[in-house]
Formats: sequence, C-alpha cells, structure tokens
Amino acid sequence: MAVLEVKDLATYYYLGGRELKAVDGVTFDIDQKRTLGLAGESGCGKTTTAYSIMRILAENGKIAGGSVNLGGLELTTLSDEEMRKVRWKKASIVFQYAMNAFNPVLRIGNQIVEVIREKDDVSEEEAIMTVSTLFDEVGLKPERQTDYPHEFSGGMLQRAIIAQALACDPQLIIADEPVTALDVIVQNKILDLLRKLQDKYNLAVLFITHDLSVVAENCHDVGIMYAGNLVEVGSVEAVFKRSLHPYSYKLIGAFPSVVGPKKRLEFIPGVPPNLLNFPSGCRFHPRCPFAQDICSKERPEFREIESGHYVMCHFAGELDLGGSQ
Repeated sequence: MAVLEVKDLATYYYLGGRELKAVDGVTFDIDQKRTLGLAGESGCGKTTTAYSIMRILAENGKIAGGSVNLGGLELTTLSDEEMRKVRWKKASIVFQYAMNAFNPVLRIGNQIVEVIREKDDVSEEEAIMTVSTLFDEVGLKPERQTDYPHEFSGGMLQRAIIAQALACDPQLIIADEPVTALDVIVQNKILDLLRKLQDKYNLAVLFITHDLSVVAENCHDVGIMYAGNLVEVGSVEAVFKRSLHPYSYKLIGAFPSVVGPKKRLEFIPGVPPNLLNFPSGCRFHPRCPFAQDICSKERPEFREIESGHYVMCHFAGELDLGGSQ
C-alpha cells in the first residue's frame, strides 16, 4: 500500500502577473520501505514538487491542481494550522544545506527538543532523552546535543538534521539533495545511514538529486523530470537498463560508468525551455532526435507501457534507443 500518492500535481509561481508552471501534472506513488529517486536537470521542478508536498512554497507559489495523499490524508485541502500538525509528525524533510536548517545561535539539541515538544505531549526531560537516543542512532555522541551548529562539521550537521527528521516518527522523509555539499566519503556514510534508518523505521523516502549514480545505488524506483513534467517513472533497473523516453535515455547515457564496455557518451543538444513560455505539444520535442509532427502539436499522455513503468511519450516502446544503457 502506498504511503504517498501524488496525482496530477500542478504548482505554479506568479511573477509580475505571469504564470510559471514549475510543476505541471506530476503523478507517482511511494510505498512503505521504498525510495523513489527524483532526478533531472536543474530547474525541472524536483524541489518544487517536494515543497508542494510539505506545503512550504514561497509566497508567490500555489498548488494549482492535483492531489497529495499521505497515509490516507489529503494534504492539499488542509488549512495552514492542520498542515502544521502534519509536518515532522507524518512527513519530514532533510534540506540540501544543513547549516541553513538550524538556528546558529541556539544549541542543536534544544532545537530538536522544541520540535518534539511542539508535536508530542512530552516533558522536556523525555524530549532530551529522545534526542540522545536519536543522536546515538545517527552516529553522533549524545553529549554533542549541547553544541551549536558552527561546532559541527558538514557531515555531522547532516546527521543532526536526519535525527530531527526522525524525531516524531514520520511515515515519509523527503531528502532534498542531502549529500550535495559533502565529500564522497561522507556522502557514502550518510547514504548508508539513510538506508539503515529506512529499514529500521519502515520509512517511505522521496530522494531528490541530480546525481544519477546516487539514484542507481540507493533508490528502488526512479522518476525523471523535464520542464515541470514527470516524463518517466519505473524501477531503477527498468529505467536504467531500458529507458523508454528519449530524454531519460540521453540523460542516463550522458553519465560515465566505470563498468561495462567503453562507449561514447550521449549528449542532449539545446537548453531546457523557458518555464514562462513552453513549446507546444511535448516539451522535449525541440531537443528530441526522434520528434515527429505530432510531438509539436499534442502533449503526450503519461501512460503505463510495461508493468509499473510509466512514460510520457507518443512513441514510448516503439523507438530504437539502442537497447540497455
């Protein structure tokens, strides 16, 4: 059973009277103990999707349509006060830059205690004990909860924010590029920690990244976004070995691999479209080597081509994309 069900989500920003369709008709599910990696070029709508789920959009952002169902609760219809009760309690987010996630003049432990006491009816002593347990879980010494953010390294701060995300026993954790600013050794430790915690707490995880190697190694399923659309969703094995959308194929093929035979890397000509002025039809058609007349006239449906494998392309399953990646 799906913990998170997102259907036809549309989120727009309004700039000087103009409508910017940052997310436009996105649909996916995440089951318990499953990780969906959301990947794509910068500006494609990954983070806006996450912020829409958590309802933490900027003032000029608005959910214009669709639904977000978390454990049977429809989030898009909740009032601001009702949504405050959902954050951290049912869904938590691990932000990209951990240093910005904590107040620099407050002790880290106190900040997590505040979250726990806001969401649960517990004493300060009980909350402090919970923080000590969580710090131990994420590989931090419990006594470090009295330190300030500047006394932590980047990797330690990332562990602390993961502890905060787990503090109220949520069903869903959204990880928004949580290892981007870390060196590769620390990245591996943080990713390994997330996997272990997911298994222990039966978490559903939405993992946002531009690094396809991270998706391949750490996610069960993958969604590829382009210009506000989710163009392909399926298991990591299916999408990486047999991409059915030309953009997915080109994007994955542009990533070098140290295994398998040597081959020329793929590339995608041109640039993503202006989000204020999309091309008609399929948004990828100006850059697609397989585009035909219908691609510039009609927007393709997001449809299931194989079991659990959904694609937004008029010719999905019919194109010769060169076999396995």
